[in-house]
Amino acid sequence: MTAYTIDFSPITKLTDEQFDLLCEANPDIKFERTSTGELVIMPPTGGETGKRNVEIAADFVYWNRRNNLGVVFDSSTCFRIPGGGDRSPDVAWVEKSRWDALTPEQQSKFPPICPDFVLELLSPSDNLTVTQQKMQEYLSSGIRLGWLINPENKQVEIYRPSQGVEILQSPRAVSGEAVLPGFNLNVEWIWG
Repeated sequence: MTAYTIDFSPITKLTDEQFDLLCEANPDIKFERTSTGELVIMPPTGGETGKRNVEIAADFVYWNRRNNLGVVFDSSTCFRIPGGGDRSPDVAWVEKSRWDALTPEQQSKFPPICPDFVLELLSPSDNLTVTQQKMQEYLSSGIRLGWLINPENKQVEIYRPSQGVEILQSPRAVSGEAVLPGFNLNVEWIWG
């Protein structure tokens, strides 16, 4: 399956309210919106990607429950990031005080905040260049750490503010560094 991107700029620009209404009217379709306003229709994941996503997310949930430093989100959460996009990373984490600073209404809708950490797991339907651009959107919107995991190439791209992208080839694990203290994600099993 393929993700489709639609550019409405020749006829209109989707406002936040219109995007919200579109999502509400089509709850079975996963939408994202780029920082330039393009609408992205995301296909559902296949079995292997879904299995990997939940295994990875479980490690984050377990770490977060032990440390209680923030809030973990799955791929169904859409964030209204400051750079102008509406994005749904495969895993996201927001530091507790930043999350608590949002109003209950902001927390219940598309949170208007860029996560501190995002993870994108490249699936067969994802385009590497498009996903790398998405990671740059997160970076310009304020993430403190981001990982793009590419199972096919056995690579992890690490995104940090004011630094070049670091590419790890076939790593055994990836460190959460100071953003996710004490967290290490074993990725060796992904290369299978």
